[in-house]
Amino acid sequence: MAPEAEIHRSGGSADAEPILRVENLVKHFPISEGILFTKRVGAVRAVDGVSFDLRRGETLGIVGESGCGKSTLAKLLMRLETPTSGRAYYRGQDIFALSGAELRRLRRNIQMVMQDPYTSLNPRMTVGDIVGEPFEIHPEVAPRGDRRRRVQELLDLVGLNPEHINRYPHQFSGGQRQRIGIARALALRPEVIICDEPVSALDVSIQAQVINLLERLQDELGLSYIFIAHDLSVVRHISDRVAVMYLGKIVEIGTEEQIYTRPTHPYTQALLSAVPVPDPTARAHREIIRLEGDVPSPADPPSGCRFRTRCWKAQERCATEEPALVHREADPHPSACHFAERREHVVA
Repeated sequence: MAPEAEIHRSGGSADAEPILRVENLVKHFPISEGILFTKRVGAVRAVDGVSFDLRRGETLGIVGESGCGKSTLAKLLMRLETPTSGRAYYRGQDIFALSGAELRRLRRNIQMVMQDPYTSLNPRMTVGDIVGEPFEIHPEVAPRGDRRRRVQELLDLVGLNPEHINRYPHQFSGGQRQRIGIARALALRPEVIICDEPVSALDVSIQAQVINLLERLQDELGLSYIFIAHDLSVVRHISDRVAVMYLGKIVEIGTEEQIYTRPTHPYTQALLSAVPVPDPTARAHREIIRLEGDVPSPADPPSGCRFRTRCWKAQERCATEEPALVHREADPHPSACHFAERREHVVA
């Protein structure tokens, strides 16, 4: 994988102006008690100060355990949730300041592929109606008389038979349904697609087919992806850069090679140590890191470093001082740890 300052695998340049920039994004969900007279007693800190850039033609993988805030982050970028604070800019425009026609244009350019292909498609609609629905919402994209042809072209683009336009979702397999969801996301010719766990509900062999499809579409159409997943092996195969999240925060971010072969944050190192390695020789020489305890509640995160309650490196400073996501001495990339240390890993 190319270094940060060079051209990425899919065409994005690290020196180019980001197509999407996220700055200190926060989303807290209030916790209330009472029935007639409610009062706020706390908040779930789902996303708590996330910042990153996404360049044209680049794939940014976002990984972490369930409940770390990945899907909430996706909903914020799609304007399905309103942030508590922070900013996100698409081509220099603050997406949370847009409304009306400007917001409609934004939603043409940022689309989403859902996690579950079984529940994200309306069972009462034909495939043609599902893929063509964006044209009903944005009629300026395709004239009514041209929509059937456009839908058939989209089905062909994702590897489905265009003649199956009148079939219903139950007549397709899980992998084919996810291809329908991808075709729907492509209908408005977006520049950014947010993939929220797009292969987690599929068999392993089908996962590879969908990943290969996404890579081909990226090369052909110049798409930028935010690829959210909990499976580190899947993320490695498609991502140019990877951000690791824990309890609403990014704790480490770097190129695919940096994260997977030279991680510096203890949480990243623990996640990678749990990834299966098929080579028995490499597996025998790899250290397995077993984390103690459960993930703390996002409604009551630990003081200082949020990972300290499960971290074998934790010291007194970790409880009182929250580490910033910055470069430190000898760090090849930013990580949020006072005692970040490079550790070589072998990952399949």
